Amino acid sequence: MTDALPRLSPETLASAPADARFTHDRAQATIGIVHFGIGAFHRAHQAWYTDRAMDAGDTRWGICGVSLRSASVAEQLMPQGGLYTVAERGAGAPRLRVVGGVHEVLVGPDDRAAILERLAAPNTHIASFTVTEKGYCRKADGSLDLERADEGSIYGFLGEGLARRRAQGLPGLTLLSCDNLADNGRTLERLLGQWCAHHDPELGAWIAQTCTFPGTMVDRIVPATTDADRAAVAQQLGLADEACVVTEAFSQWVIEDRFAGPRPAWEDVGVQIVAEVTPYEAAKLRMLNGAHSALAYIGLAAGHTFVHEAVADPAIRPRIEDLMRKEAAPTLTPAPGQDLDAYAKALLARFENPALAHRLAQIAMDGSQKIPQRWLETLEANREAGRSCPAILAALKAWFCHLRGANGPLEDPMADELAKLARAHEDTELACLLFAPEGLLGGTWNADPAKVFAG
Repeated sequence: MTDALPRLSPETLASAPADARFTHDRAQATIGIVHFGIGAFHRAHQAWYTDRAMDAGDTRWGICGVSLRSASVAEQLMPQGGLYTVAERGAGAPRLRVVGGVHEVLVGPDDRAAILERLAAPNTHIASFTVTEKGYCRKADGSLDLERADEGSIYGFLGEGLARRRAQGLPGLTLLSCDNLADNGRTLERLLGQWCAHHDPELGAWIAQTCTFPGTMVDRIVPATTDADRAAVAQQLGLADEACVVTEAFSQWVIEDRFAGPRPAWEDVGVQIVAEVTPYEAAKLRMLNGAHSALAYIGLAAGHTFVHEAVADPAIRPRIEDLMRKEAAPTLTPAPGQDLDAYAKALLARFENPALAHRLAQIAMDGSQKIPQRWLETLEANREAGRSCPAILAALKAWFCHLRGANGPLEDPMADELAKLARAHEDTELACLLFAPEGLLGGTWNADPAKVFAG
């Protein structure tokens, strides 16, 4: 059906429903943001917020998207002039918005010179990132893996781009991590500092003086887009869109007020600019992300495919509620007005949304990069308080089964090593090998894993 429709582009945009189109004048816009990792989440979240902020009249914030490895997003977006549709799904018909804020997509291996030129441009004020946990090239102890960092990661681009800015007498940038890392701004600051200490200490000193690294918390469920999704969007939009994304109606973005220069008026479109992000970040990591990972591994073990199926299972839902309310929430210190009980209730309602076909297998990917901050900090805080965490321990056991291939081939940067260890050891032994201070994923848990895992 979509083959018979014209493709979304600047030339065909006028035929889309008026209430689905952005309103700012793209011809007057300039690029002010370079974003690394222009996948579905960024398009449904930061780019969506920025596009709406540009509609208010400040059009300095067009986005240059960078794909560090794959050209697939560029191949989807650039024939459409950077345009794409966000489809919000909940009760009733999906709500569509065509986003016009993305002006170009560059590919790391092919467009290095152009990416560096964008980073060094006077109009650029922000470099932002959704490169996933593994894109930060950390070792198990949290330090930078220099070998991986020098293989086409963000650090090489930032190092050369910022060196050019320094040479030209330009100011530094706001370097805005939007990934699910604990204390993500300071983490990026520390890791980039380690890269500079090895490659260019003088540049590192300049970055420390002129750049800022705000902490952020981002939240929106964005499943992988399917052919069925594209067909449904095309039918409603009246145009074929190869780059569309589907998401829930809920969205949250909290940013520490720590900018190196100008920024979009994000607060006018619902972004929370705050003095301290930590309480929001901790709640999301331990309650939302922790529950999501538990749903993924426990749900897959029970034969479910989607989040809404797993959370509806009467054998699984009580564990997820306990993880959020009894295990994660008591370890948190909420900000004024932050209601953790209401947050748990809202999370369960979001998980139940059948309009989002959010695959458990998608959440289960890259567990080695996610589990330490999603589960181990909660386990440690409860251990210190003399409380047990049966829900998280059940989720850990389900993850160990996942490592042994119960749900098919592993998708994890440490897949081979994890699978080998999991096949060779029982659960308690495996917990020690992974989580003891000297273990493969150690350094974040001070407990004796054997004692915790035994009860």
